[in-house]
Amino acid sequence: MLLCQQNLAKKLLMVFKMKLTAKLEERLGISLMYIVVLSIIILIFVMFILLFKMSWPAITKFGFHFITSKEWNPVKEQFGAWPFLYGTIITSILSLMIALPFGVSSAIFITEIGPKKLRIFLGTSIDLIASIPSIIFGMWGLFYLVPFIRETLTPLLKNSIGFLPFFQGPSFGISLLAASLILSIMIIPIISSLCRELFLSVPVTYKEAALALGATPFEKIKLAVLAPSITGIVGAAGLALARALGETMAVVMVIGNSPHVSLSLLSPGATMASILANEYAEAGADLHLASLCYMATLLFIVTMLVNSISRFIIKYFKPKAFRGL
Repeated sequence: MLLCQQNLAKKLLMVFKMKLTAKLEERLGISLMYIVVLSIIILIFVMFILLFKMSWPAITKFGFHFITSKEWNPVKEQFGAWPFLYGTIITSILSLMIALPFGVSSAIFITEIGPKKLRIFLGTSIDLIASIPSIIFGMWGLFYLVPFIRETLTPLLKNSIGFLPFFQGPSFGISLLAASLILSIMIIPIISSLCRELFLSVPVTYKEAALALGATPFEKIKLAVLAPSITGIVGAAGLALARALGETMAVVMVIGNSPHVSLSLLSPGATMASILANEYAEAGADLHLASLCYMATLLFIVTMLVNSISRFIIKYFKPKAFRGL
């Protein structure tokens, strides 16, 4: 009897130790996750503070006039960010307008229309585009896309819609349009990959219910696939836009790097990322370096703003029919 009681006590003690160990491991794991998350937030905050500190001389000298000024002359120490902010906005938005239909359409084809044997091959092929270094895109754009724009696309655009101010003036191939096309190719895999995951996560019952009610395959895709996924598509577009805003090397090689504002997409331009890549290593004067840091701070703010707007749209503009899902 005494031996049984001793064995029972040992077993209870062992169970207690195991539960205590499990609780300690759980608390330790949660604490580590908190530390990692806080470290990321602190790192982002520290990066912003350092950029702000380095750009302080330019902030005190130019203030908010730096954003609206068109002058960029390192010799006279006159700096303005508007040409680069304009180039960044134009190329990013245009690239998103080009890439979004292709990304969403490819995701629909792979998940809903294409043969099953072909889906894996197509999905993998599109995802591989995202792994190509941006310098490769830049070289391809410089040697192939730029001549195509100069010799083929520009005459076509001028003959068909040349009356628009966006396609007027001389074209040398290196232009805002070339940068936009390069960026659109680079962000298509992001949109396609995220949209594929969204479409695959839609319950099969939605699709079956649509077909049972007499919907055509197109109506099924429209009502049972796209409608529940609309906020996710907006989020994918926001991530793709953030990638386009910060892309550097490919844009540097095909945009022309001209600090001028032009309504024509056929003219050369520059972005905030391209001017940083071009001039940071050669910035000798303190004010020039501070102005570049001011530019980097603005790019940081614009990128965070785009992500915040995307999150806001996802949270508050979900279709009413799917808010309870």
